[in-house]
Amino acid sequence: MQRSLALVLVATAGVFAGFAAYRTYGHPHSLRSTLAQGASAATPVASSAPAAAADASANANAPTTPAVPDTVPDVRLPDLSGQEKSLRNFLGHPLIINFWATWCAPCRREMPLLQQLRHSYNGSGLEVVGIAVDFRSAVLQFLHHQAIDYPLLIGEDQGLAAAQQFGMEPVLPFSVFADAQGQIVAIKVGELHRAEADYIIGAMHSVASGDMSLAQARAGIAQRLKELAIERARAQVKPS
Repeated sequence: MQRSLALVLVATAGVFAGFAAYRTYGHPHSLRSTLAQGASAATPVASSAPAAAADASANANAPTTPAVPDTVPDVRLPDLSGQEKSLRNFLGHPLIINFWATWCAPCRREMPLLQQLRHSYNGSGLEVVGIAVDFRSAVLQFLHHQAIDYPLLIGEDQGLAAAQQFGMEPVLPFSVFADAQGQIVAIKVGELHRAEADYIIGAMHSVASGDMSLAQARAGIAQRLKELAIERARAQVKPS
């Protein structure tokens, strides 16, 4: 099951290079240096089998990241008031868990979309939870200028451990899509786009209604996100 879920992970072509570029954006040293180590070792998770084998051989002595779990782990982090919350407290309806940081430009760009999704799919009970891999003081200052209406948890250094519990390297942003039972349906690495989110949420609804198996949903999502990434890349290419 974990192997099939890994196929649903989709990394956009520029996210790793972009991460290296913006990781120094005023970020405190302790988190910045740790995140930088993860970024330099990151490779696209949707690689072919030969490439993946080569990467595994080249990084045989590198620290390993846990496999992507089948269900949402019992991550416990403080909310804005300092009260500890578990991600499992938010289960019972479809869920998007978004890992972000104040200094991450793609993270900031996708925030309006996350709020739109929460309202658009309010009828199905969709909830969005943000996990800031950042310092509490930076998050509180950021919220003075950017209103966010979905729940936020603050990871600070614990945010890196939380990302690893999802089997993810510390590359931001990434969004975890889980169903009402906490089964992880997809993880989108990089900035989330509306067409991607709509397709994943639609697949989650099909699984919930029994029209599609979880394995079919994961396979369909993997294929569709690749197609959408190609469409965006083509749209950005201007005729000479």
